[in-house]
Amino acid sequence: MGSVAVLSLHTSPLALPGVGDSGGMNVYVRELAGSLGQAGVDVRVYTRRWADDLPDRVSVEPGVEVVHVPAGPVHATKEQLPTFVGKFADGVAGDLDARGADVLHANYWLSAVAGHALKHRLDLPLVSTFHTLARVKADAGDDEPDARVRAETTVIGCCDAICASNTVEAGQLVELYGADPTRIEVVPPGVDHAFFSPGDRAGARLALGLDDRPTVLFVGRIQPLKGPVVAVEALARLRDRRTRLVLVGGPSGPDGADEWARTREAVRRLDLQDRVTFVDPQPHHLLSTYYRAADVVVVPSRSESFGLVALEAAACGVPVVGAAVGGLRTLVEHGHTGFLVEGRDPTAFAARIDELVDQPVRAAAMGRAAARLAAGFSWSTTAARLRRLYTDLGARRLVDCP
Repeated sequence: MGSVAVLSLHTSPLALPGVGDSGGMNVYVRELAGSLGQAGVDVRVYTRRWADDLPDRVSVEPGVEVVHVPAGPVHATKEQLPTFVGKFADGVAGDLDARGADVLHANYWLSAVAGHALKHRLDLPLVSTFHTLARVKADAGDDEPDARVRAETTVIGCCDAICASNTVEAGQLVELYGADPTRIEVVPPGVDHAFFSPGDRAGARLALGLDDRPTVLFVGRIQPLKGPVVAVEALARLRDRRTRLVLVGGPSGPDGADEWARTREAVRRLDLQDRVTFVDPQPHHLLSTYYRAADVVVVPSRSESFGLVALEAAACGVPVVGAAVGGLRTLVEHGHTGFLVEGRDPTAFAARIDELVDQPVRAAAMGRAAARLAAGFSWSTTAARLRRLYTDLGARRLVDCP
């Protein structure tokens, strides 16, 4: 396997997760690119230029380069980006004409649309990882434009391979989009165990300036999808009134500012000012200290294709109370490594958090089980599986559009 062009149109792997539209996908692209580079694959990540002062090319590590492609105003919102997909594809094509690639790997639907055009223009195999799917989000109550549904359906029909994070997502691709099961590859993301591993809770709290009160942690972008208000309202229902909530993240997306305000208002309305701490988005590797400081990590999302926060928490030996949706169903073993909660009732989340806070011995056992589960996920394994897939695609006839 020689080289791969990784497409990440709407968000850069160099951006800080938790800021704007940066999140788990940023971590996925950055960590995967690094692991592929270490496996001997030449990786170029193409992302939209998102600031005027960015260099055209950034060498991240040996074999891995990020290329900034001009495509629309630097401050364009994600909702405006469909207008600039064609220009992004043109910019990538110009670079690939000079440098070449063996395979395209698109991330998110906008990149997949660009990748679809590039596949036919350059006669290259296309792999797509969607990360989220419009029809899944719509079923969970998040409106998505019909244009996105149509675009995803078209690209899924023409992809040479589609990467699903787990069997739940693979089933959704078949059921909701009619994807060909023979072209779906279940390739879970990984976790960097050099950073995310069990550690001393007291030491982590000391490093963060936290006292010894029981701690519930929420990590994620502040937007309705992620459910920060659910986390706040669950805190208000806990039996142990000493328990605090630490929220790490910033507003994201068109509803982010409003959700930030709603979250702050919920804290005020429920008189939780002395029990809730807001923390700005942190460099990814520093999140391990926050995980280790927590008794419980709460993930009350409406939908999650994978749930990287839950995996990172598990790798740090912390049980998760998560929504019973998407990939969280495969990452949280109910009653063994944490709890899954049906629906978004804060009272139900509070009941499960209470169980863990009230029973520290049981919680510690769950944390150890979670760490054992997380040990089976590594970026080197993810990269090795994708490297084999890329090589196999080079020997196959390209899929034609239906």
